[in-house]
Amino acid sequence: MKTIGIDPGTARMGWGVVDEQGSQIRLVEFGVLTTPAGMPQAERLRRLYDGLSEILGRHHPTYAAVEELFFGKNVNTAITVGQARGVALLALHQAGADIHEYKPTAVKQAITGYGGADKRQMQEMVRITLGLAAVPQPDDAADALAIAICHAYTGPTLRRIAGGA
Repeated sequence: MKTIGIDPGTARMGWGVVDEQGSQIRLVEFGVLTTPAGMPQAERLRRLYDGLSEILGRHHPTYAAVEELFFGKNVNTAITVGQARGVALLALHQAGADIHEYKPTAVKQAITGYGGADKRQMQEMVRITLGLAAVPQPDDAADALAIAICHAYTGPTLRRIAGGA
């Protein structure tokens, strides 16, 4: 079953698709959707939507895992990331993906076993889990793959709970 992970952002939206085959998680594809800083916000959001819709049409993931919004000190950044997140959720819903949202600490816990892991630890565990020679670049794509892997680890338990088993 394919899972797409989304690391939302307006300037850079990371995405990564993995495929669960039994107990193995295999890399399918990853990348980053980018928009120029000077572009009007509505146009940036449309570009992100169109790009993500194209990726979803190509891969038809069963599941989608999206990072929940983390509020830092910069309110403007939080608002624009929230808008990008909304666009991603809409595209994922329209594509029929079963959407799950994860807090950054939950992703870190699932990937490294420690909710306070740093970026380098996360990236290395993504590399090891997917059997890659190098850490996926750029960082936004590696983060999206971590989110997808988090769901690949967590999803079976969620499905058992939902099924009452």
